[in-house]
Amino acid sequence: VNIRLDKIASDPIFTDHLALLKRSLNDIIKLLDDPIFDRLYSEILPTIHHKIKWLDLEPLSMERVLLAVDYPNLHELSLFNIERELAVRLFGESHLNRIFKNQITTLNITLAGNNIIVSTSDIMNIVCTHILTMFNNLICLKFHPYADIYVVREERLSFSLSEPPTFFSSSLMELHINVEDFTDCLYLLDGRFKQLHTFYVDVHWFPPPSPVIINKVGYLN
Repeated sequence: VNIRLDKIASDPIFTDHLALLKRSLNDIIKLLDDPIFDRLYSEILPTIHHKIKWLDLEPLSMERVLLAVDYPNLHELSLFNIERELAVRLFGESHLNRIFKNQITTLNITLAGNNIIVSTSDIMNIVCTHILTMFNNLICLKFHPYADIYVVREERLSFSLSEPPTFFSSSLMELHINVEDFTDCLYLLDGRFKQLHTFYVDVHWFPPPSPVIINKVGYLN
């Protein structure tokens, strides 16, 4: 195993895009087996950290990995099974600000299932607000980018809550997101993303939008 890991670690394909997780046959994301993870973390990661451009991480190890070494060339992150508490801790005012704030230009997020999240009524609003507040240079943001799965209501962005999200971004160019209804889709196109040119959206249902939001979206006037 050690010899094979050494060979893999010297491969630029491996060092460019490093996945510190494993996927089961039924598509469940898990932590790597302890011996493999420990070797990667303690011996290989310190020798290749400056080459890594993209990291795939799962919740049990992501903070530990991100804090282990500097990643001067890291620009893309894929974070799997993010739950509400972890999202607030990761994307709030944390010790990971330096990486998130200026380096990351592409962020792929898969939210945790309902069996992990205790209260999910506003999980998407919280995650989006924290991400778009912290990541100053974010160009591409994707939710659930790797699987053709049904996204439950709680994992859809909604502007119908008592405190609708007020986030914006001057850098975001591409957004993949799930929303509750067509009005939410229009709110995302109301000018809050000045540079947005690519928009993939999964809409749960299509009630008629209000005239207020229709008038707010310039290209529909």
